[in-house]
Order: sequence, then structure tokens, then C-alpha cells
Amino acid sequence: MVTRDIYLSVVVPAYNEADRIESTLRRLAEYLSQQPYTYEIIVAIDGAKDATASIAQKLTSDIQYMRVIDRKENKGKGYTVREGMLAAEGKIRLFTDADNSTDIKYFEDMRPLFDKGYEVVISSRNPADAPGASQEIPQALFKRLLGMAGNIFIQVVAVRGIWDTQNGFKAFRNFAAEKIFSQTKIYRWGFDIEALALARALKYKIAIIPIHWYNDARSHVKFSAYFQVLWETVKVRWYIAGGAYKL
Repeated sequence: MVTRDIYLSVVVPAYNEADRIESTLRRLAEYLSQQPYTYEIIVAIDGAKDATASIAQKLTSDIQYMRVIDRKENKGKGYTVREGMLAAEGKIRLFTDADNSTDIKYFEDMRPLFDKGYEVVISSRNPADAPGASQEIPQALFKRLLGMAGNIFIQVVAVRGIWDTQNGFKAFRNFAAEKIFSQTKIYRWGFDIEALALARALKYKIAIIPIHWYNDARSHVKFSAYFQVLWETVKVRWYIAGGAYKL
């Protein structure tokens, strides 16, 4: 059996995304099938209670190089991304949200940075990170204010110099993905911060690209998640200071 030499793995974590998972996966397949590099799409189901898993499974007959990890128990987005990134086989491993709020075309802005030697490339909606970053439909004012205050806290405690730690479009070289995600401990919303803090601690070079982001009002992020992220940020700091990771 001949194995494919895969350049890009795209991991899509999904929880109760029946209304939009098909359009997102078809967009990924449409775009990637036109590129000169090899790829795979991994849909990682986080114990969905709706038809997300069955829709994704049916699409495997239409979409080449796509597979589904159908875990029945809900464990959180962080756990689900971890699962997908460790199951991936690509030289570059990207995770992206199931709502397609950051279009796959932005990966082309990431590619040259990997060629320049960066191990991690992330996207940002904040022009403080990357000039030209923007949002199509800004989030509600209270979310923006919470996000701003929360990010200042995140920078002080765990990840200095990055204003948008939470956008769900991040890519890693294979060895960096394996080193980072094999030892992550945060399984809910704060996992992005843990991954970036680990990348910094491991001395990986991080680059940031600007994106134009589309806010989907159907987001699964609850108000309480903002406070959970802050608590998980403190835990990441404790883990690093206490030697919980292999650095």
C-alpha cells in the first residue's frame, strides 16, 4: 500500500455544527483541490448531539482525502483540536473553525513564513498584531470590552505581545504540533493560550498574519467561557512554572 506524502493537514473541530459543517467542508475541498500541494481534511467531532457526525460521514464519499474522528463524548474544543492534530500526517498542520469565519485562502499567506523557518504561524483579527487585520461584523460591545481586558490579562500572565490569542486559525510544523499537543492539559477554551505559551517556552518562532474575520452570531461560546479562559490562563502559568511540561 502506497502512503501519500501529505503537505497540509486541515483539522476541523466540530460540536453541534449540523447547520454549517457541510458548507465549510465543501469550501475547504473546493479550495484545496485546486492547490499544487497534497492535503487531508480531518473532521474531529466533539461528542455532537445533532447530525454533525452523520453529515460529515456522508461527505467522505464526495470529498477526497477527508476522514472523520467521531468521538461520542464531549470533552471540549481543546481536547478535540489536540486529537486531530496528533492524528494528522501533514508536514504542516492547521486547525480552523467549523463556521469558516477565517477562510482557508489565508493559508497561502502562511506558507511563505514556514518557508522562512517559522515553526508556528497564527492569524489575527487585531491590527495591533498585524496591519490590515479586520472584522466584517464586529462582535457585540460587551464581548469586545471583555476580550480587550482579558487579552491584557493573558499577555501579562502567559503570552506577551500577542493581541489575538483566540482566533481559531493556527498552523504548526509537524514536529512542533506533536511536541506541543502531545502534552497539552487545557481541554476547553483556553487551549489556544496553552499552545502559544508552550510554543514560546519551546523557543519556536511564531509569525502572525492579518485576516478579515466574519463573526457568526450562532457562536457556541458562552459568556462564562471568558472567565474560564482567564482561569485556564492562570493554570498554564502554574504548569510552566511548576515544570509540568517537557521543555
